[in-house]
Amino acid sequence: MENLLHQVALSLIEGVGPITARLLLAHFGDAPTVFEARPRELAALPGINDTIARSICHGEALRLAEREIHWLERYQIKPLFIQDQAYPERLRRIDQAPIMLYYRGSCPLNNLRTVGIIGTRQPSTEGLVHVERLVEELAPYQPMVISGLAYGIDVAAHRAALQNQLPTIGVLGHGLQYLYPTRHKKTAQAMLENGGLLTEYPFTTKPDPRHFPMRNRIVAGLCDALIVVETARKGGSIITVEYANNFNRDVFAIPGRLHDRASAGCNWLIKTHQAALLESASDIGYVMRWDAHNKPPAEQLQLFETLSEDEKLVVALLKEHENLPIDRLSIDTQLSAGTLATVLLEIECKGLIRTLPGKRYMLIR
Repeated sequence: MENLLHQVALSLIEGVGPITARLLLAHFGDAPTVFEARPRELAALPGINDTIARSICHGEALRLAEREIHWLERYQIKPLFIQDQAYPERLRRIDQAPIMLYYRGSCPLNNLRTVGIIGTRQPSTEGLVHVERLVEELAPYQPMVISGLAYGIDVAAHRAALQNQLPTIGVLGHGLQYLYPTRHKKTAQAMLENGGLLTEYPFTTKPDPRHFPMRNRIVAGLCDALIVVETARKGGSIITVEYANNFNRDVFAIPGRLHDRASAGCNWLIKTHQAALLESASDIGYVMRWDAHNKPPAEQLQLFETLSEDEKLVVALLKEHENLPIDRLSIDTQLSAGTLATVLLEIECKGLIRTLPGKRYMLIR
């Protein structure tokens, strides 16, 4: 509980954003030690001025954290600190990841496959049909569907996921005391049974237009692939695509008719090579190599038996972890850089592992 108190408090200090918070954690090791530091020691760090140092030492953030923990306990909200094992691994790898998330839901956030589906708040009938068909086609891959629970394409994606028994996460731009828009309350309740609601904002934070662009970076960060169904040239979907491309995520867009305002953004993204053209879920399976990795267990067992000793060593290490960076694999296997690269390529070609952004590798389970 003491750790949690200091973790929540660190996220509540005015002027301390994700990058500065990570700097503090890297220097001091954990949140409680940050609050034990003296003002002079804090102010000596890059990005920490005297005002921030005094705020850390003053104790007001700890008092606010006590109130926050009261809400967490009362409403069974799960706090996820950036150093926790349950924190979304995809999100952890980006510099702008919030150090604290608040989660109400029933599913782990480190699903094997994730897709974000976003678009306009005023979709056409054709756009809604695209969402329903696309999610139904994605169902065999068993991805987690992520969106922002907004009007239009977002909520249609959540509802289609629920209909196809796929876990779905709504990323909110406010605290969990509220639900915006309120008309989606029934959908949100259903999502708690197979997915959940996720936010970086403390419990009593009200919906605010300034929060939603920041929310979009979390949607992008949680995805393996981001899909845009309908959007204009400007707006939240375009912002999310910018984040996704910066995070090295695969972005797809469904094209639309020329001069159709609802499709103008998708057509522009494809034309400017910011998104790949998407016609069906099979395009995603091909680009993401999900088809190659969708091997039956018997075939995988047969492949394991044919691995070399070096390949078996790498697979054994990946079995013990969600994923590992190549430098960690190099240390643990004691293989040369050239040998390890060859081994990883061989295992990936056999459909047993997948390459993640940042030269990290995960086992296809």
